[in-house]
Amino acid sequence: MRIGLFIPCYVDQFYPQVGRATVDVLQRFPDLQLEYPNAQTCCGQPMANTGCIEDARPLAERFVDIFSPFDHVVSPSGSCVSMVRNHFDNLVGTLPHYRDLKNRVWELTEFLVKVLQVDRWPVPFPHRVGLHSSCHGLRELRLDACSERVGEQPSVVRKLLQTIPQIELVELERPDECCGFGGTFAVAEEGVSVLMGADRLADHLQAGAEVVTATDTSCLMHLEGLARRRHLPLTFMHISQILAGDVPAPVPVEN
Repeated sequence: MRIGLFIPCYVDQFYPQVGRATVDVLQRFPDLQLEYPNAQTCCGQPMANTGCIEDARPLAERFVDIFSPFDHVVSPSGSCVSMVRNHFDNLVGTLPHYRDLKNRVWELTEFLVKVLQVDRWPVPFPHRVGLHSSCHGLRELRLDACSERVGEQPSVVRKLLQTIPQIELVELERPDECCGFGGTFAVAEEGVSVLMGADRLADHLQAGAEVVTATDTSCLMHLEGLARRRHLPLTFMHISQILAGDVPAPVPVEN
């Protein structure tokens, strides 16, 4: 199975260790032929979110051209995957290859659970973990349960985390609230963004989390920045790092 690795801008520029962890996770499956197309660029989400549609369109066209040959495309970002699957229709919906491609683009945990049907994970992670359900993955990819929906809602991310030996998932009081990042929202409405992030951190602390994880580094970046400024005893790791067996970094000590 030929896999195209789609690495988002945040990972490429700020969190390369998340890209490496994603590779480590996928290389555990010998039937996967993992490839990283060097010509890939941004998916166009920042431009589209701010209304610059014509600036986003060539990036969407480039994505379709680069990733169409692969059997599946996998990314450590629910946000970017949601952009491709749910919002490229307005940009490249008429391209002949897009309709087929959109159904083969997956967030990492979604690919592991739904395509590879992973039901156990061999690498232990003996820590108390709080799961932050990022908005795009939560409400557009349906990777977790939403409080506004009624009925059974299987959680893809939680299902995978529960297969990890020795992990302890803590229970949040408000598990599906936004962290306040929202891309350019954090710039335009920084005061609201900070307060929303502080609420999420307080929820993880009251639940007894040692490590906060998510499917998006952008949310983790926002929360970690707030936590460091407040000298909170929390470590932040992308879910790929937990699956890869990375060791949590020590919490910085206030001088």
